Amino acid sequence: MKVLGIETSCDETGVAVYETSDDGRAGALRAHALYSQIALHAEYGGVVPELASRDHVRKLLPLIRQTLAEAGMTIADVDGVAYTAGPGLAGALLVGAAAGRALAWALERPAIAVHHMEGHLLAPLMEADPPAPPFVALLVSGGHTQLIAVEAIGCYRLLGDTLDDAAGEAFDKTAKMMGLAYPGGPELARLAEGGRANAYKFSRPMTDRPGFDFSFSGLKTQVLLAWQASDGSDSARADIARGFEDAVVDTLAIKCERALRATGARTLVVAGGVGANRRLRARLEKLAAELGGRVCFPRPEFCTDNGAMIAYAGALRLAAGQHEGESIAVYPRWDMATLPAL
Repeated sequence: MKVLGIETSCDETGVAVYETSDDGRAGALRAHALYSQIALHAEYGGVVPELASRDHVRKLLPLIRQTLAEAGMTIADVDGVAYTAGPGLAGALLVGAAAGRALAWALERPAIAVHHMEGHLLAPLMEADPPAPPFVALLVSGGHTQLIAVEAIGCYRLLGDTLDDAAGEAFDKTAKMMGLAYPGGPELARLAEGGRANAYKFSRPMTDRPGFDFSFSGLKTQVLLAWQASDGSDSARADIARGFEDAVVDTLAIKCERALRATGARTLVVAGGVGANRRLRARLEKLAAELGGRVCFPRPEFCTDNGAMIAYAGALRLAAGQHEGESIAVYPRWDMATLPAL
């Protein structure tokens, strides 16, 4: 089964082809392509939803043609279509959903609406030696910071969520406060590489109380006050960036350890854009080793939004016999716990 995956939930247009055996148990990524709208939104300092939707319209079909050509396929070779139906920006989601459902209808092939965060959660399973449920998943991106107990694919129990800013959002907003270029999160992480450990010691939010929830708004305020009190030099900026990154990494690691101990799971899966952060990866690898378990990440290019994760998640559900009707629906807010099990 060759599944075409389409991702248009925010500001990146992703397309991929994933091929599986008929039962979905074995497969390989045939081709993938990604177009980022960073340059388009940079002058506004953030994503402009209407501009994002229009750019998806311009880029999606050429990207589909490019991906099929790289896979050595024509559109007639597609056996199923998977598209992101939520959560995300409503207009952007509709572009991918309409294109995906229309292609499936024209080809008389099944289509499946994919949950964006399930795509992220399953991305590490595309790598060699994939983990098998049960495990704990940390989904950490610009829009989400969640800990999820995964009993089986499609069986998800939310353990903890962010009460305000997601970790990736806090990275971006903190970077903007310090005058870094958009998108600020990766810039702040690069800056932190040259900062001194413990030059600034910020709090580890909500680690002084039980539970698995997160909150990063107060940490962001601490960084703002430290920046305003500094001399504004490059070294101060780097030290503050390092202090902020260490606080986020420590907070995520403490909550992950709690979740692993509470559930008895020995495997931690980490996905989402912040999952590409090198210091976070190193800290969680050390944690997993100390607990006698393992941590699994997707390769960095599949941490951020991409079509490969949507094609893979869609292939699993299509192989299980799940598919959509002919209507087109998107869900800007969508609880992953409502998904059917495989």
